[in-house]
Amino acid sequence: MPDPDPVDYDALLLLSFGGPEGPDDVLPFLEGVTRGRGIPRERLLEVAAHYEHFGGVSPLNARNRELISRIRDALAAAGLELPVYFGNRNWHPFVEDTVAEMTRDGVRRALVFATSAYGGYSACRQYHEDIARARASVGEGAPELVKLRHFFDHPEFVGSAADAVRSAAATLPDERREQARLVFTAHSIPTAADAAAGVPAEGGHRYSRQIAEAARLVAAEVATDDYDVVWQSRSGPPSVPWLEPDVLDHLDTLHAKSVPAVLVCPIGFVSDHVEVVWDLDNEANERAAEYGMSFARAATAGADPRFARMVVELVREHTEGAPARALGTVGSAGCGVNGQLCAVDCCLPARPPTRS
Repeated sequence: MPDPDPVDYDALLLLSFGGPEGPDDVLPFLEGVTRGRGIPRERLLEVAAHYEHFGGVSPLNARNRELISRIRDALAAAGLELPVYFGNRNWHPFVEDTVAEMTRDGVRRALVFATSAYGGYSACRQYHEDIARARASVGEGAPELVKLRHFFDHPEFVGSAADAVRSAAATLPDERREQARLVFTAHSIPTAADAAAGVPAEGGHRYSRQIAEAARLVAAEVATDDYDVVWQSRSGPPSVPWLEPDVLDHLDTLHAKSVPAVLVCPIGFVSDHVEVVWDLDNEANERAAEYGMSFARAATAGADPRFARMVVELVREHTEGAPARALGTVGSAGCGVNGQLCAVDCCLPARPPTRS
């Protein structure tokens, strides 16, 4: 349904997670990401070692700058004159600094594209918190910032992911391609956090359900109903339940079933970053090789030109009242979905367990 009252906006802010861009950045970045979560320093050093394999540089900022360039081109092609700014939650350019820059540039009202397709606390609500924190840091005169909606079931997102699956499948050995198991992965979260995203019943937008729906839509696009949804990159203590099965454990299961090849689609991620290129291209690939399984990993959807065009569609929902296209049947939310905002108590962070 189109927005009945489109309004004027004078900028677009791409808001992302952030990542280190050199060896000296890695530990400060990880310490910032995990501050207040009680993660042991030994675990931080273990994760830091993953970044060392890539020169201390996450691919994420570079991929986002490339995406911004494509979005600018797509906006221009659509006749939309909107400057595009770049801000991060956890590393330079920090969103607080970017919103200050936007204020100096005279921006009064801007749309925000967060690089997450899904609901949940860290995938959605925390971006709202980032926006509020950045505006508060600027104070009076800060621009109004309106976050665009979830897009896990947008036709362009689904189509980009499906074509990536097809391209990856083509790299598998001919004699194994038909027997390859399609496996969708997403970042695991604590089960309590996932449950919190489903409250209240009418306003919640459970992350795991949206991941499952995106996987279903992509699988349908590549004409299969035989696939798995698994999880990766958990970082919490073993005592805290997280979404399972883990992708490495799942490869063990597939090997026990004599599956000869696996095709992995990181459906939960918009762009490559260390948790994609390390956890999948290294760890999962190596586990498959140990079993003699052929392995292929689909590209993330953000690199596809259609992804930038999708962002422009999301913008046009606000600037022109364009209809919100969606393929799925699972609940979605965010500004631009039939004009509705997220529920006030949607996707609250999970409370830590009570200590006796």
